[in-house]
Amino acid sequence: MKKILTLVLIILSSHAFAQDSLKKYNASRIGITSSGMEVLGGWGIANLGTGAIWGWNTGATATVNVGGNVVYSTSYLTSQQTKYFFQMNTIWGAVNFGTALISFESFQKDKKKHLTAAETLKEQERIEKIFRINEGLDVAYLGVGIYLKLVGDHRNSPIMKGYGESIIMQGAFLLVFDGIMYHNEKGNGGKLRHFLEKHPMTFNGKQVGMIFNM
Repeated sequence: MKKILTLVLIILSSHAFAQDSLKKYNASRIGITSSGMEVLGGWGIANLGTGAIWGWNTGATATVNVGGNVVYSTSYLTSQQTKYFFQMNTIWGAVNFGTALISFESFQKDKKKHLTAAETLKEQERIEKIFRINEGLDVAYLGVGIYLKLVGDHRNSPIMKGYGESIIMQGAFLLVFDGIMYHNEKGNGGKLRHFLEKHPMTFNGKQVGMIFNM
């Protein structure tokens, strides 16, 4: 009887240890991502604010010659380029803020979930994959921005140069952001995988337990 009680206590303590450990790794994943969404949302608000101020209020003027033809001065073209730069920033700001807000609310709801070991690992790998894919998209954004900037310089097009410079800046920020997020999430995932390798879960169809490697 004493052995049975000891075995039951070991199983219960093992289960409690497993659940506490899984909660810790899930909380860490959610905390990392939520903090990231706060940064992304702040960046979005900053771009929305500056875009609203300078995107539609450049105070630019054009010089008109005697024949009635408009002659655009260098200062006018520069101001137009700046206007388009901030206009594109406004668009990115709205998208980034919206994405951050929706994601943040979703991750807060995840705090109430009680995930199994398999579900915890799946969610961890999913978030790592998302930021990894985002890094590839960020490189594509940089490429598009550079292309628009080069074409804009060749054609002396303020809108293409302004949009191009904005996309380059946004792509560079997101590349750094997603890189840091992936690194942080990968670190948490590495600790989780190490924990599961050291204390693998077992399931025989009726009972669940944990193997402790001494």
